[in-house]
Amino acid sequence: MQDIKHPSFHAKTRPDKIAYEIAETGESLTYAELDAASNRGAHVLRDIGLGPAAHVALLIENSLDFLRVCWSAQRSGVFYTAISTHLKAAEVAYIVADCGARAFFVSAHLLPPLLEDLPRDESLRIITVGARIAGFDFYDDLCALQPATPIRDELTGQDLLYSSGTTGRPKGVELPFGGEPLGTLMPIMKVLGEQMCGMNGETRYLSPAPLYHAAPLRFTMLCGSVGATAIVMKKFDAERYLSLVETHRITHTQVVPTMFVRMLKLDPGIRAKFDVSSLQAVVHAAAPCPEDVKQAMIDWWGPILLEYYAGTEGNGVTIIDSHQWLAHRGSVGRALLGELKILGEDKNGEPLPTGEVGDVYFAGGNPFAYLNAPEQTAQAHNARGWSTLGDVGYLDEEGYLYLTDRKSYTIISGGVNIYPQETENVLIGHPAVADVAVFGVPHEEMGEAVKAVVQRAATGLTDDQLEAELIAYCRERLSRLKCPASVDFVTDMPRTPTGKLIKRHLRDRYWPVKARS
Repeated sequence: MQDIKHPSFHAKTRPDKIAYEIAETGESLTYAELDAASNRGAHVLRDIGLGPAAHVALLIENSLDFLRVCWSAQRSGVFYTAISTHLKAAEVAYIVADCGARAFFVSAHLLPPLLEDLPRDESLRIITVGARIAGFDFYDDLCALQPATPIRDELTGQDLLYSSGTTGRPKGVELPFGGEPLGTLMPIMKVLGEQMCGMNGETRYLSPAPLYHAAPLRFTMLCGSVGATAIVMKKFDAERYLSLVETHRITHTQVVPTMFVRMLKLDPGIRAKFDVSSLQAVVHAAAPCPEDVKQAMIDWWGPILLEYYAGTEGNGVTIIDSHQWLAHRGSVGRALLGELKILGEDKNGEPLPTGEVGDVYFAGGNPFAYLNAPEQTAQAHNARGWSTLGDVGYLDEEGYLYLTDRKSYTIISGGVNIYPQETENVLIGHPAVADVAVFGVPHEEMGEAVKAVVQRAATGLTDDQLEAELIAYCRERLSRLKCPASVDFVTDMPRTPTGKLIKRHLRDRYWPVKARS
């Protein structure tokens, strides 16, 4: 990779090269256009009074506008918080206020439902993108008044992102980064981009997920840093994704396991139509990948899958390539950033022996804090300064990590810990299951019983028949204790667009309010 990692460098050396293209529309930005647009945007930020370390927020769907705003903030030393377009108005307003945003960039069609919840005073500058709305600044108009030359005090900005809120209210993640000289890469992206998959100026990257999430945003921004071309999908579609790989001769991509599942469940004839031989590295993370699904993808695409375990917090990273995974099936790899520690109930005690299940901690990794949440920050750390993302797992003798589940999802039935991820991984392999969630529900005698909620694929079976078949299918592959005692069916599963299951939305339906954790 080149020493200078910023679009401004590539604008001088390869000005006409496409930096970003929107898959569905063909709209694109060359490096020269990206450099000019982000310079104008940086001047806008300074003109409205936002200096280094100020905060902005954006609520924009996958688009060139999204990238223009982020790169403007990134080259002006500003913290930028991308917000999910699927959140309710009150949730958006909470994040805008909590992150301390002084400017809010929002797609014009998304603004009207928010107006009752957002402040309408000098504390927040609301700027629309995509279209004008009377009474509000329009980003294109503001940029048109500014020069395409750099601001005088360029510094590296930084994302300040919020957790997905799969187990509670979203938390802003503060990282000790930002304000470095222009072109400095985040430590976690140096590890993932450089050391893991070797992204460089020849990379052709496909981004199929919403850019407001950490991995899609950071990998797509990394493309602009190293001089690659990124093709951005507005929304994932399995067949469309395969077509784009072939058309653009994609070399690198970052996906989540639910995307694998959807591609594998395409008709074999459709899958066979597309040439995916250009792929060199397929990165996946964000959610557990069932072993059978990963094996099927390796059989299809070859040993080019790269998996990592990390969080928005960036406190540590494990990595595993396909060859390592085939020798350590189910593992998420060994630590490349930070040192893995498995702790028992006493989070300040000594690490557990090899093979014992406990809470996963990173020692010596990058520090982080949850914004405006000192208690939650303290809960994520122990007395030694080791930090956890809230997952449970164990290490083998070679230091490979195996995740069993989120600590908050552990089912305790008759005093025995049951990790629902294992059951989910079995049930997703049934052809009649399009998606599945497993969790504990109240049980008078055992405390909790195992419940499966299934989004069914097309089948001629009734719900009662399919329930019986799925329970039997599970019992053939797992101990009876781990299998669901009952199965319910839903039309859609509550997942974030990056594939994370919001299990609490299902689980809360079965628990009395007083019993919910």
